[in-house]
Amino acid sequence: MVLKKLSRLEENPAPLELQTLPDPVPKGREILLKISACGVCHTELDEIEGRTPPSQLPMILGHQVVGRVVALGPGAQTFKIGDRVGVAWIFSACGQCTFCRRGEENLCKEFRATGRDAHGGYAEYMTVSEDFAYPIPEIFSDVEAAPLLCAGAIGYRSVKLTNLHDGQKLGLTGFGASAHLVLQLVRFLYPSTKVFVFARSESERAFARELGAVWAGDISEESPEKVDAIIDTTPAWRPVVEALKNLERGGRLVINAIRKEDTDKSALLELDYATHLWLEKELKSVANVTRCDVREFLEVAAKIPIKPEIQIYRLEEANQALLDLKARKIRGAKVLAIEQSSSAS
Repeated sequence: MVLKKLSRLEENPAPLELQTLPDPVPKGREILLKISACGVCHTELDEIEGRTPPSQLPMILGHQVVGRVVALGPGAQTFKIGDRVGVAWIFSACGQCTFCRRGEENLCKEFRATGRDAHGGYAEYMTVSEDFAYPIPEIFSDVEAAPLLCAGAIGYRSVKLTNLHDGQKLGLTGFGASAHLVLQLVRFLYPSTKVFVFARSESERAFARELGAVWAGDISEESPEKVDAIIDTTPAWRPVVEALKNLERGGRLVINAIRKEDTDKSALLELDYATHLWLEKELKSVANVTRCDVREFLEVAAKIPIKPEIQIYRLEEANQALLDLKARKIRGAKVLAIEQSSSAS
């Protein structure tokens, strides 16, 4: 499913075209994957609508990829034919700059993103360096594993950036693909921590309570207790401003998004220093993920084990999945099943 030009989904509800392309050939230390599943992420909407556009067009989107190795480049040695692996948002980094050397390759100037700077997983085949592929724990089916590679990994990085301690209170704004995995993660890592959820729809709030949130209310509501940290997973600015009112003194709000949609920038004008930021409250963004984030999260997700809630679409239904995501028709994560066997390990 190929993106040929940028457009807003309101104007072009089918931005991706189904095409037959030559199978890619692995070079050097690359591996060729036959893809079985690929998660659908809000970042794909940001790419299509130009907020974080692909580095070139046409481009095959998709960065939550699960597949099996079917060919090896001449220098590839890590995996063997038949291995099941995943590919995340981080497609490559330079490995030599200051940020890469200290384990912050997510901040590398040469960071390349899967499905934005290199062809991704909305396809039957893709190539990737063996250094940026990850073994998938056996406990997960292909479609279950797909959202773990971004929604889960970026959620894991967000939790680390909150500096949360067991027993402190956490808020989640928005309750989609990432937040529903974060809630399960936090309940395991911090069993004494209460989680409060702020979400637009009653169905999302009910789902949050099902998974163990102690309270769930609307984005504009005040939580019954101030929270020590908040992770924002929404595409808009207003939930951030609203959430800051619920943040405890010295607390940190982590924005888990590469871009915000520009539909409600007026909300930023309502940001009041005394109400929202004073008393040493912090705002921090999340930028990309590192390979360490992905590896660590897959390990802990298998140990819990995390159970992703998924909605499955066929590859040729990718445009519909994106439209449903845009319309906030969300319960858990959306996944493209590239082949029938993707529903079982």
